[in-house]
Amino acid sequence: MDNQSAINTAQVLTEALPYIQRFSGQTIVIKYGGNAMTDEALQSSFARDIVLMKQVGMNPVVVHGGGPQIGDLLERLAIQSEFVQGLRKTSPEAMDVVEMVLGGSVNKQIVSLINKHGGKAVGLTGKDGRLIRAHSVQVEVDGTTVDMGRTGDVSSIDPSVVSMLDSDDFIPVIAPIGVDSEGNAYNINADLVAGKLASVLDAEKLILLTNTAGVLDGNGQLLTGLTPDAVQSLIDDGTIYGGMLPKIQCALDAVARGVRSSHIIDGRVSHAVLLELLTHEGVGTLIKGPGYKGFDF
Repeated sequence: MDNQSAINTAQVLTEALPYIQRFSGQTIVIKYGGNAMTDEALQSSFARDIVLMKQVGMNPVVVHGGGPQIGDLLERLAIQSEFVQGLRKTSPEAMDVVEMVLGGSVNKQIVSLINKHGGKAVGLTGKDGRLIRAHSVQVEVDGTTVDMGRTGDVSSIDPSVVSMLDSDDFIPVIAPIGVDSEGNAYNINADLVAGKLASVLDAEKLILLTNTAGVLDGNGQLLTGLTPDAVQSLIDDGTIYGGMLPKIQCALDAVARGVRSSHIIDGRVSHAVLLELLTHEGVGTLIKGPGYKGFDF
């Protein structure tokens, strides 16, 4: 490394210092999914981001998806997949596959990758430590109620096992599987779990990785620093629509329940999490909650 490269590296580190100081000791919930989960280089950069966050005193909590991986295995096993209003209807047979994929292969792959880069990750599902209590989702279609089987919603979250791991310098990696009082497992949307977990943990930030640049205006320009009212206006005028709506709703619900800010960021960018956390420009859309504190620089 020549002198100029060394100077540039030092400048980047010093510019990150105020952000590190602000967020040290704070819980940050990251929903991990999309291209960041399937591209090998992005997987590695994500794991390194999480380890660095822990190393400088933050408390990252990872919630991961796995829809494509579930779909692939269901197809190989010739188990029918049915979607209703964008939700996968989950039969008991399909739920066995969901548990194998989310609680098994995907979860352990993420844990192994974080540990490979020097972290101490521990894999969990909502079954562990009574973390996520769930109930079945019902969807209205043309006036008819459709039972979604083992597709669930969050009834409650007991964060004690996550708090214990955080305090002992472990990094929780959570598969979005809940359980009801009868012991039945449920497949829950990972964005939803991440948002509700962030609220219960009184997190500083909720970060949702996506395959888009964030929220764009009518000219395709990235919008950030938005208030909930501004976001609602963008929904009302049709600027935010389609597949972005569920993520936006999770982000809004989180800040309404006390999370200081929610971020929808571009997981296709290497080191997206650190760029959003430790630089002024960021790589996505920031939504400010009532408790959000800006920076003076």
